[in-house]
Amino acid sequence: MTLSGCGADFQSESVAGALPVGRNSPQRPALGLYAEQLSGTAFTAPRHENRRSWLYRRMPSAAHDAFRPLAHGGLAAPPFAVGVLTPNRLRWDPLPLPAHSVDWLDGLHTLAGNGSAEEGAGVSVHLYACNAAMTGRAFCSADGEMLFVPQAGVLTVVTEFGVMRISPGHIALVPRGCKFRVDVDGPSRGYVLENHGALFRLPDLGPIGANGLANPRDFETPEAATEADQPTQLVMKLGGALWETTLPHSPFDVVAWHGNLVPWAYDLSRFNTMGTVSFDHPDPSIFTVVTSPSGQPGVANCDFVIFPTRWMVAEDTFRPPWFHRNIMSEYMGLISGEYDAKEGGGFVPGGGSLHNRMSAHGPDAASWDKASKAELMPQKFDAGLAFMFETVRPFRLTAWGHSTELLQSGYDAAWNGFPKGGA
Repeated sequence: MTLSGCGADFQSESVAGALPVGRNSPQRPALGLYAEQLSGTAFTAPRHENRRSWLYRRMPSAAHDAFRPLAHGGLAAPPFAVGVLTPNRLRWDPLPLPAHSVDWLDGLHTLAGNGSAEEGAGVSVHLYACNAAMTGRAFCSADGEMLFVPQAGVLTVVTEFGVMRISPGHIALVPRGCKFRVDVDGPSRGYVLENHGALFRLPDLGPIGANGLANPRDFETPEAATEADQPTQLVMKLGGALWETTLPHSPFDVVAWHGNLVPWAYDLSRFNTMGTVSFDHPDPSIFTVVTSPSGQPGVANCDFVIFPTRWMVAEDTFRPPWFHRNIMSEYMGLISGEYDAKEGGGFVPGGGSLHNRMSAHGPDAASWDKASKAELMPQKFDAGLAFMFETVRPFRLTAWGHSTELLQSGYDAAWNGFPKGGA
């Protein structure tokens, strides 16, 4: 698949003959369906940037009553009414799995963000913990596209385009404005990155050439599927606030679709890692799966980066991430195992850390000592799977992100115990 938006459309139909041939919006669509365009970019965006899809559905999306405000204390969108911007390095414990019935939407909490959802820039980081299906309700965000990163449990993401099933080690994306429902197989926990800026796409490969990193053919789009009509609560997010209306039918009534604005799922184990075979190691940008450009060449509104199983073979090289300060801001999460720069404890699956712009960070003392003394030989790192949301703007914490008891105290102690160097 082509995430950049140029090239062929994708298409799917659940009933033969539902897709029109040669016309996107014929006078009378087949089977009495309604033609509807979902646009993810401006109509006049350049062809290579333009994203849109045509949906052929049983009822038009416009057929609903007025929206009403819906309270939800856990969600917000930047700029936050109350936000905390700090240079301190922060780390959080995982969200606890719920003891009572909680669906994905009610179990969603905004931790941090930047930019402005209304201005179409920046990102939000959400965490979820849930154990129940979104029965009788659907959700869509007008604020941004949503990237799911499960850490525990299997999610079935039902969208207007069809169904995606993702487990830890997989990711999925739902476009801005696309309605979806999340069903679960037991207790589930994970991360959601909401991208308010330019749509995610594959990064340019430059000197790497034509192959490597995430391959377009490995991204999977759903097959068209419809479900029986049932009254559905539709919840919309706009400017961080939630609104609800009741549909007399299911919003998942699309019989056929085609276009290049589509939900997708991706298996992270298919990522083709690149690395050095001589000395030193590349910047972490070499592990970018998808990127959202900022408008400034080479600078991302947000990169989604992973640290997966890989071979490390460089000589006379400190192999974990080195000590550094960065113009970019980094929120890091752990899907499984451990991260090779934080072996001293505290960074556990389901948890997260935040290093804002120019905050000094790197391996803890235990990881540094181990790596400095290691006998260097070809080594396969397969101890864990970590990821990073890296963005050009500093993250502001929500009031919940700053006050939750999940926020660890004493994270700075991870850098205690280093011997003083020099003569």
